[in-house]
This record gives sequence, C-alpha cells and structure tokens, in this order.
Amino acid sequence: MIEQDPLSNALASAASATDEGILVGAMTVLNEAAPVFLVAFLVTLVATPFVRLMAVQAGIIDKPDQARKLHKYPVAYLGGVAVFLGVLVALGVSYAFVGLGERDLVPIPWEILAGMTAIAFVGFLDDLDSMHPWGKIAGQLVAAALLCYSPENAFGTPIARGLLFPLMNGGTGDWLAGATSGIVTEDVIYYWVGIVLVAGMILGACNAANLIDGLDGLLTGTSSIMAMGFVAVGLLLAATLPVGVEHGQFVAARVVLALALLGALLGFLPWNFNPAVIFLGDCGSLLIGYLLAVCIMMQAQEDSISLFFAGLIIFALPIMDTMLAIIRRKLAGLPMSSADANHIHHQAKRLTGSVRKAVVLLYGVTAAFTLLGVGLAALQLFERPRVLVVYSVALMLFAGLICVALKAALLERWQASPKSDAAPEASPSAPADTAKPADPAKA
Repeated sequence: MIEQDPLSNALASAASATDEGILVGAMTVLNEAAPVFLVAFLVTLVATPFVRLMAVQAGIIDKPDQARKLHKYPVAYLGGVAVFLGVLVALGVSYAFVGLGERDLVPIPWEILAGMTAIAFVGFLDDLDSMHPWGKIAGQLVAAALLCYSPENAFGTPIARGLLFPLMNGGTGDWLAGATSGIVTEDVIYYWVGIVLVAGMILGACNAANLIDGLDGLLTGTSSIMAMGFVAVGLLLAATLPVGVEHGQFVAARVVLALALLGALLGFLPWNFNPAVIFLGDCGSLLIGYLLAVCIMMQAQEDSISLFFAGLIIFALPIMDTMLAIIRRKLAGLPMSSADANHIHHQAKRLTGSVRKAVVLLYGVTAAFTLLGVGLAALQLFERPRVLVVYSVALMLFAGLICVALKAALLERWQASPKSDAAPEASPSAPADTAKPADPAKA
C-alpha cells in the first residue's frame, strides 16, 4: 500500500465539499483577482508623473539643504496620491471580476475602502501643511474606528478570541457573565478587546511604515515583498478553507487586497527607486502601513492566531525598526518624537556605502522574514509538526538584527558622550545620508 504524504492528503481532503462550505480553490481566486493587480499597476504607473507635475507646480517639493536632506535636486512629495488612486481604482474594479457565479465571494468590505480613504486624506493634509502629531493620531484612530463599524467587528474580534480563548475557556468568561448578570459576556469582551487591538495595529503599522520610509524605494520595495507574502498566504487559505464557514467569504478579499497593494507599489517603484523623482510622503507611508495592517488582521479571520503571527513575521522589519527607535530614545532620555540618524536604513547605508546597496540589503532581510511568515502559514494550514522551528528561526533572526543595530547605536552614543573615556572605541560614523529626506513631523 502506497502511503501518501501529509500535504497530498490535506489537499485531497480539502478538495471536496464539506458540510461547512464549498472549497473555491487558489487558482479560481487568483484568476478572478488577476485583473486587480494589472489595473493597480497601470493606474499607478501612469498617474505618478501627473501627480509629480501637479506637486511641482503647487510647490509641494522638498529642497536639498546639504545637511540632512542630501538629495541633489528638489523632489516632489505626494507620491502616495498615485498609490491611493491605483489601489482605489483596482479595488473598485474587483467588484466586476470577483465573486461571479454561485461562489458567494466578497471582494472587499466597504470598511476597508472607507478606512484607507480616511488615512490617505490625513497623510495628504500632513504633506500639504504639517499636522500636529495628535491630529495625525486622531486621523489614524478614525480609520481604525471605520474598520470596527460592523457589529461583528470582523477584523479585531477573531484576534481577540484567539488570544483570550485559553483564559475564557478556564471559566473566567462564565464568572464575568454571572457577576455582571449577563451584561459582560465572552462575546462582549472579545468585541471590545478587538477594537483595542485594531486601534493598536493601525497606529503601530502606520507609524512603523512612516519611520522606515527613509531611503529611495525602501518602503515601496519592502512593502511589495510583504504584499507578495500576503498574496501567498491568501492563496494557501483559498486552497484549504471552504467558503461558507465564519468569515469564509474573505477568502477572495485577502488576495484581492494584497494584489491591489502589490500592483500599485510596483507601478510606483520605477519612479521612487534611487535616484527618486518623487517621494511617497505621509499620504503614501500611512496608507501603506494601514493596508499592511489590514492584510495582517485578515489572516486571523478563522480564529487561527498562528496565521496572525505569520503576518507579523512578514511585517517584522518595520516592527524591529520601531522597537529600536523607542529603545534608543529611552536610553538617550529623548522624547519619542525626536528624530535621529540611527534607524536600520541609516546603519545599512553606512555599512554598504550607498543608498542602492542599503536598500537591496534590506530587501533581502524583508524577503527572509516573508519566507518565514509564509512558511509558518503553510505549516499551520497543512498541519506539519514544525511550526515551532519557524517561530524559533524568526525570533533568532529578529533578535540578532536588533542586537547588531542597537550595538551600533550605542557605540555612536558613547562616542558622542562627554564621558566617553570608559566607553569602547568606535570609528566616527558617516553623516546620515537620506536620499529620501524625513517627511515633515516624522520621527
């Protein structure tokens, strides 16, 4: 008797209809969603030079000052407007291609469209005239609130359920329901904790993307790689998850959103790669952070917290850069809003000696994390017993890069300190090269 491997068995068992729903299949979803990618790519590619021309005519440009802004000529902002147009048109077109027939596939929930419009508008206003940081935070919270508008809170509740289920299953939920006469039930707790998680994800991802947008093509390229990872995870879910189960209609939406983002970013990258002729601005960086956060949260729609963590691994580079920025500023006694030249991309630039080499290096780091995230998702979906191995490798890579970057930042701090006699010797760091300058109000 020939023994089949576990992957073949999993695919064979998933290929049939179940009592819970009907399997659509990865190729069906990909065939329907492919036009979304093409539309996003073409719209952004064509719209970018027109947006640049309007920005230059309106004086929305960043001029070099030979201090921190070392680019050689004035460069326009507002590239995020072109990315927004590409994603928006593509998602609109998705309604004509996705969900045809009797498969009951939902292309994109309206809450996502409303939220991305709100976040892009906030970034656009900040690019026109720098907003107060609290104003930007308020705008991001509005975008998060739009995601939580539906009574089911489909984006945060599954994550909260996956995180809190062990606690609730231990009797805490029943005790709270009894103590509050049924007012505070498990569902109520999951809903409100889910709202907090959505707000935290949107704030964290938007600002992490904003921080790492410091070199030509860096955020655009790394986010493209992450979007590829989310397309892969979405297709894995389509291959294994029957439509008809709770939130199973999002099988197509995951792939559609990631493909729209990927197409728009690849359409913008030729204009943004070194030497850039247009920058994303806050409109672009906040929008990209928002869409990546939604992609991460949509991985947990089946209450599989492992898939949510897989999304976080894919997004590891911006998370790591933000963590390091917080640690550096705490150690230096500086406010969180203060800027410095010790972000990961600054250190990569000093290490490699050029913007292009630094960006390509960080593309490689992002690709490594993306492969780990997709690998974790595949192991989880096909029930392979090696999930902890992927977690361990990702954690070691994450911790190793943090240690290297933190050590470099500490050496620079010790060298600059008046009491550097006891500090180890370090060679002077090169001036920070920001081929793409820090956006206004960006830390």
